Amino acid sequence: MNFQIIDLPKIVDPRGNLAVIEKDTIPFAIERVYYLYDVPSGAERGGHAHIAQRAFLVALSGSFDVLLHDGVEEQLVTLNRPNKGLLIPTGIWRELKNFSSGSVCLVVSSGVFDEADYIRDFKEFTESKK
Repeated sequence: MNFQIIDLPKIVDPRGNLAVIEKDTIPFAIERVYYLYDVPSGAERGGHAHIAQRAFLVALSGSFDVLLHDGVEEQLVTLNRPNKGLLIPTGIWRELKNFSSGSVCLVVSSGVFDEADYIRDFKEFTESKK
């Protein structure tokens, strides 16, 4: 499956560590940044694929699972380190689940919000892969 875990540059300091996302860290220009927080126990986020946008996800705090599906194969990735991110290319279904208490999911996107870029029906997604 075509996804990538990227190690973010990490600066270790006794006062607290620092991780950096810059223009050369991820392979696209950053157009939008948002984050998910206060996700209730048992709730799921995502449940869609993008036609054109790419995304980079980081667990800033806590942990969560990302279920990825390319139309044929399914893979589960756990994010639980603020210096490791998941690069999701176009055409990959994603579901975010199993959020730990206090978790924060940072999403860096290659595009601004555009409802036309979303595939929100899994059956439609799998049909488009045939």
